[in-house]
Amino acid sequence: MSEAAPWITYRPELKVLDCTIRDGGLINKHQFSDETVRAVYDTCLEAGIDAMEVGYKNSPKPFPKSEFGPWRHCDEEDINRVFAGHDLDKTGLKLCAMADAGKSDYREQIVPRNESLLDMIRVAFYAHQVSEAVQMIEHCAELGYDTTANLMAVSNIDDAEIDTVLSAIKDTPAQVMVIVDSFGHLYREQIDRLYKKYATALEGSDKEIGIHAHNNQQLAFANTVEAIILGSNRVDATMFGLGRGAGNCPMELLLGFLRNPKFKLRPVIKLIQEQILPLKKEIDWGPSIPYNITGQMNLHPRDAMEFREGDTPDDYVAFYDDIVLDN
Repeated sequence: MSEAAPWITYRPELKVLDCTIRDGGLINKHQFSDETVRAVYDTCLEAGIDAMEVGYKNSPKPFPKSEFGPWRHCDEEDINRVFAGHDLDKTGLKLCAMADAGKSDYREQIVPRNESLLDMIRVAFYAHQVSEAVQMIEHCAELGYDTTANLMAVSNIDDAEIDTVLSAIKDTPAQVMVIVDSFGHLYREQIDRLYKKYATALEGSDKEIGIHAHNNQQLAFANTVEAIILGSNRVDATMFGLGRGAGNCPMELLLGFLRNPKFKLRPVIKLIQEQILPLKKEIDWGPSIPYNITGQMNLHPRDAMEFREGDTPDDYVAFYDDIVLDN
């Protein structure tokens, strides 16, 4: 053939968000060195990535600073120290933090946007917390931030609950409503159904639909691609899939798929080699049989995480028997 894959193109309006430090911090209590955090930031800049989620704006009450690293709280002094010189207008890279409903002292922790290097607050919540999430989104928007609504554990709630959430979020200032497969349980058909449900419910609101996938069944990349095909223009990924438990959609795969010439893969490969691979010697993440089991059973991966940290992390039969008997 004279042409190579002429049917493959790209959507310039599609934006990629890196959540390596935020999601990856769930497996090491956000105890990353400043060097690693800054290296991820510099890589995002060089690779043309659109946004970097640097951590959580969550309260030190449930997450004491004596135990958790700075990226669980994202205090302004830590942000200013590590991201000194950041300027959205010059870099085109948005800095983001996530605030959990029920875990964030958001009225005290989040300062006006013109006093922070952060550009976006992503509000994460469970279905029963939607009223608080709406208040958080409105508060952050009033402070000048871009906002997103991240409904967690969507695989674990029924259609009526999803509809209630979408109805409540539709009239908020949130620019993005994210499909979050917290348990890595969803298949392509479910991504299709959820995307269409979100799109129908949010029609006329000008909201984008995002995707945040976990890799328990090694479908994070495939499900992200499916969401993109359907029209999702806001997609999450992490370097080498670094993330809680089984991890997330790998950035190196996603950028290769997107075919957008603005994205550069080499900086990502360099970061993986120099910063991420050494972490593999210290912390455990990525697909494994225990995470596969919790994903198939639509369970939170916390049991698998605890098992992987135990004395017999490769006794998969024992883990399977324990999980089946308990559920």
